[in-house]
Amino acid sequence: MDYYSGGHICQCLTRLSTLRRDSPVTIFGNRRKTGRQFVDGVLSLSQGLLELGLRRGDIVAIAALNSDRYLEWLLAVAFVGGIAAPLNYRWSFEEARLAMAVVRPIMLVTDESCISWYPELESNNIPSVRWHVFMDSPSSFPGTTQNVTSTETLKKPSPRSSPFNYLWAPEGIALICFTSGTTGRPKGVAISHTALTVQSLAKIAIVGYGEDDVYLHTAPLCHIGGISSAMAMLMVGASHVLMPKFDAKSTIKAIEQYQVSSLITVPTMMADLISFTRRRQETWKGGQKVEKILNGGGGLSFGLIKDAAKLFPNAKLLSAYGMTETCSSLTFMTLYDPTHGNSGEFLQKIGNMKSYPIHSPRGACVGKPAPHVELRIDCNGSSPIGRILTRGAHLMLRYWDQIPTKSGDGWLDTGDIGCIDDYGDVWLIGRTKDRIKSGGENVYPEEVEAVLSQHPGIIGIVVIGLPDTRLLEIVAACVQIRENWQWMEASSDHLPKNKELMLSSEMLQQYCRQKNLTGFKIPKSFILWKNPFPLTTTGKLRRDEIRKVVTSQVQFSHSNL
Repeated sequence: MDYYSGGHICQCLTRLSTLRRDSPVTIFGNRRKTGRQFVDGVLSLSQGLLELGLRRGDIVAIAALNSDRYLEWLLAVAFVGGIAAPLNYRWSFEEARLAMAVVRPIMLVTDESCISWYPELESNNIPSVRWHVFMDSPSSFPGTTQNVTSTETLKKPSPRSSPFNYLWAPEGIALICFTSGTTGRPKGVAISHTALTVQSLAKIAIVGYGEDDVYLHTAPLCHIGGISSAMAMLMVGASHVLMPKFDAKSTIKAIEQYQVSSLITVPTMMADLISFTRRRQETWKGGQKVEKILNGGGGLSFGLIKDAAKLFPNAKLLSAYGMTETCSSLTFMTLYDPTHGNSGEFLQKIGNMKSYPIHSPRGACVGKPAPHVELRIDCNGSSPIGRILTRGAHLMLRYWDQIPTKSGDGWLDTGDIGCIDDYGDVWLIGRTKDRIKSGGENVYPEEVEAVLSQHPGIIGIVVIGLPDTRLLEIVAACVQIRENWQWMEASSDHLPKNKELMLSSEMLQQYCRQKNLTGFKIPKSFILWKNPFPLTTTGKLRRDEIRKVVTSQVQFSHSNL
């Protein structure tokens, strides 16, 4: 394979070096860098890595919060033909040690978010690591500084050449990105320069990113969603506003201060932003400058879409479906576009649940494939439903410590179940591993959730399978209800004043029947869930954890529907 023909993520440096000579490409706290200053930082860090002894194919593990230096490290490691392996700063040291045992990094870069790791690191628990680098100044960290340096100390003057003389790692690998590990041990996914390039071009084409965008980094740079969107913004030469990590207050402040035009979210982020602005004394109008919001990590409920459209009235709101193994997004779908028609009519339409096409008894629509993505359904018999397969330049090369998982003709099994309709829209029905086997019938939680999420009183829904001696498993639903709605237990003698804002198990079962959900798929038990649903660090649902909590704490009464 000729890696030179496949693209390199450092090709963005040529464009960046000529952009924003008087305005910042990156903003992080009090640090602001123009395009030329940012590129010089990448080149000088690259030179320092070469002089230190980093070579093609060497792996550099990075565990840190978001910052402009993090972006520099991702590009500098790739520039010298190294492979970046972002680690999750939220991991315990043991989790990080297991990940590093898989990829065997020669260098570890950390910041103060990993301060709890340092006593263990001082004990030489990572045999492969020759150098430890602090993202910032080492003076602020505990322990010794033997064989330790900092980003700025490492940088060396670099001769500027045209074109840039960047190198490729073996196989054209740009980074190893770890899956979020909803079950079991996270796996290292080897992603190529080409995959990152085509993913970036897809986002530029579909979302509409451009040079004038001010992009707020809400997603962590240790995950593929944050990395792929960052690469797209680097390619177009947008301005990057970086904050260490997401919280609603800091995000709202940054949107106002820097007139942010673009950001990405997961459903919990959007819910937090809506909740925070509602608690403010005055109506918040800072969201009017936002033009593009891309949501991933799960679908938005009807209520969240409606509230998001009110909070960001001028923003095109899209959703994306994908995974680490496919270098982020496979499909895209526009949920709200203020430039198409009357926004008031849209909000009225979304209030009419029966006419809005995002959810249906056959699952959740996740839109059409990106231009570079091939999808097909592996069906059994005459059914149009089956396993979702994909192939193309966006696929991972392999899991780092495993043999390739693609078939001989290049197709990768996503592990998802779905179908593709006559209009080319992909409908996601569920994950193979989450399938509930009830009375010999298959039930996919996402299919049931797609129906129940349409109810105006529900803001969150998770469907799980619980052990049952007769049926093997029964379908149960954990529900979060909207403010001002009241949950009524079957044994309750007190009726609320406003019966229209009342919910109960029987009412939701009847609602499922009205939506023509097949009888064996209707939950036999409903559990009122008052706390946030547990999520992975990428915003994915921890369905296994919910199942454990419910199984251990709740007693169920099984009745036939």
